[in-house]
Amino acid sequence: MGSAPTPAAGRAPRARGPRPTLSMWDGRGRRPCLGTLLGLLAALAACGAVAFLGYCVYFDRRRRGDPGFQRRLRDKRRAQEIKAAGQGAQLWDPAKNEKLQELFLQEVRMGELWLSRGEHRIGVEHLINALLVCGQPKALLKVFKHTLPPKVFEMLLHKIPFICQQCEAVLNEQEYLEDDPD
Repeated sequence: MGSAPTPAAGRAPRARGPRPTLSMWDGRGRRPCLGTLLGLLAALAACGAVAFLGYCVYFDRRRRGDPGFQRRLRDKRRAQEIKAAGQGAQLWDPAKNEKLQELFLQEVRMGELWLSRGEHRIGVEHLINALLVCGQPKALLKVFKHTLPPKVFEMLLHKIPFICQQCEAVLNEQEYLEDDPD
């Protein structure tokens, strides 16, 4: 009679079909389900997040405990306070600077006078002088933008960089003269 071949002792019968690989099968010969893989990935992501947070906390404590860090932080805060106080001091207070206020008003009047006569170049020069004396030039430029003719305002904007260069040159020359021991 035709009998099927018997497997050798201790050997499992051979499965038909594609040969199983580790990526397709679990340890018990079953395919893992998608939920198990997602659970494993979620657990790995959670462990990674906890490790990252632990790393951050560790180095934050180490950084905060460093006396050099404390000193640098104090110095940085002091510098910011000084800078903020310096910016507040730069604002123009007309009550304290009556001569500057008079000069500012005189330059604005002269600029208006020359512009009304049709002498745009001279009028723009006076308005730029008013800008230089003014403590809040951005606000004054906004006023000029709304009150001056577009052509004149454009002339004013084109002259500003040249005036700034001249001012820087004068300031550098003054610093050089003050530093010079002669």
